Amino acid sequence: MAAEHRTIEHPAPEHVDVLVVGAGLSGIGAACHLQEECPDRTYAVLESRGAIGGTWDLFRYPGIRSDSDMFTLGYAFRPWQDSQAIADGADIRTYIRDTAREYGVEEKIRFHHQVLSAEWSTDEARWAVTARRTDTGETVQLTCSWLSACSGYYRYDEGFRPDFPGEERFAGEQIHPQHWPEDFDATGKRIVVIGSGATAVTLVPNLADAAEHVTMLQRTPSYVMSLPGRDPLARFLHSLLPPTLAYPIVRWKNVLVSTAFYQFSQRWPAAARTLLRRLTQKQVPDVDVDTHFNPPYDPWDQRLCLVPDGDLFRALRRGQAAIATGRIATFTEKGVQLESGEHLDADVIVTATGLNLLAMGGMTLAVDGRPVELSETVSYKGMMLSGVPNFSMVIGYTNASWTLKADLVNRYVCRLINHLGARGYVSATPLAPPEGADQPFLDLASGYVQRSLADLPKQGRRKPWKLHQNYIRDVGLLRRGSLEDEGMTFQRRVPATTTEKAVA
Repeated sequence: MAAEHRTIEHPAPEHVDVLVVGAGLSGIGAACHLQEECPDRTYAVLESRGAIGGTWDLFRYPGIRSDSDMFTLGYAFRPWQDSQAIADGADIRTYIRDTAREYGVEEKIRFHHQVLSAEWSTDEARWAVTARRTDTGETVQLTCSWLSACSGYYRYDEGFRPDFPGEERFAGEQIHPQHWPEDFDATGKRIVVIGSGATAVTLVPNLADAAEHVTMLQRTPSYVMSLPGRDPLARFLHSLLPPTLAYPIVRWKNVLVSTAFYQFSQRWPAAARTLLRRLTQKQVPDVDVDTHFNPPYDPWDQRLCLVPDGDLFRALRRGQAAIATGRIATFTEKGVQLESGEHLDADVIVTATGLNLLAMGGMTLAVDGRPVELSETVSYKGMMLSGVPNFSMVIGYTNASWTLKADLVNRYVCRLINHLGARGYVSATPLAPPEGADQPFLDLASGYVQRSLADLPKQGRRKPWKLHQNYIRDVGLLRRGSLEDEGMTFQRRVPATTTEKAVA
């Protein structure tokens, strides 16, 4: 008696034209550009967490703020209307959420969707995307014609935390800023903040008002520069002009000033070092600047730390905070012992020791069944990968505001998607340069970058495979440059082929 077989029909995965991964500053910007520039395309935004904002919703440590001015960190298409140049995390989070609401992209966001993998099929000219519901554990399948990774480049679930000798002996509280406790109270406590980057220089003055004393313990100094909390030009123009006119003027002023200082630092590093030293010495005349603010590297080999209205320097002048520069010998029951013999008493130790990089939010890619190894690819215009069709990623500038590059990339993606439709193409695939590529993807000497360079794509030595850390040049390349060049190929749909199936 022949066995009876039944075929179970599974519903086809939902399809959208564009799938954006991440609902932070970059992802919301991407969605707004799609809404305005590709109105005939369907799209969705997948966000692994339960809120809009990305970095600015995750980090909640005291005083969290932008390390770039808001006139360039804000979107080009939606003016930042305050004269406040350096904004705190809550204001930035509100700005991102208001933008999503104003441009009608909120309903396109699917929260608690962590993208695990994406596989491109040349035959179908689409990505098959697998996501996991972080709230239910359910696996979700979608397909898309274009995949845009706007998930930043660091791990959200854990920061970099080296092991310190004797840390188990410390009787007080240990905190990493990426996981700041909501109920923390600094009142009357002696706090040691380990680190010298943007997080540390933000935490110290913001803890100092309530704490008994705060010490910033650094192994290597950073360049720290004071910036007016409110932009004088913005304040003046806002009194005369509507925001739509004042914003681009202030934005371009800040672009030109920051670009000029970066170029000055690159071409005349000794002069830049001298200038920064003099500015710092004026702020803290009683501090040993050559010990605590004189890094062994040149300005902009690592990112400069900005402090609004010199709040870190003010805390040092008042004696509310101090800086110790040296190596840790061991943690003790009551604090930190340095190799120099100095002991730093502490009730709380904050390990502001940096980030862990995680490209594309940790998702894996495959093309026609072949896994994509990022380290074997070459970056195209700093936004696509050689051999990977219809895929883009947003990586902001290391020497300027993240959003300057994000806006350029997201607009370029819209141009490219419209170009495919107008010319009858189904995919765009970058090529690696014929001479090969051997340059690192990021050019910072920071520890969090150096720890992960081997896992990132390479760069070429010339355009379009060279990532310029220069907004003015990239405006010409990405906003006005040709979509068809030697680094890009376009494909039409592969004709369907008939295959015979063997039947037993």
